[in-house]
Amino acid sequence: MRIKNGFELRNVCGENIVISYGEQNIDFCKVISLNETAAYLWKGIGDNDFDVASLVGLLRKEYDVDEQTAHKDISAMLDEWDKIGLITR
Repeated sequence: MRIKNGFELRNVCGENIVISYGEQNIDFCKVISLNETAAYLWKGIGDNDFDVASLVGLLRKEYDVDEQTAHKDISAMLDEWDKIGLITR
């Protein structure tokens, strides 16, 4: 998986906001706000390919969470990111 081209995380007035740019996202009209944990993961991904296991590792490196909970939370987050068109699988 990877974050689709044309999306960028910015801090706007203390909020982590995903913005879109480029012709491929011309119809993108949503404001997506990420909490601190999701923003941490987004930054950890960068422009690299990733999978659930790599995100679970990032999450567990930074937060005190067991593997099962981390896997469940990451899967739910990725399903949502996929649903709103932020990632390619």
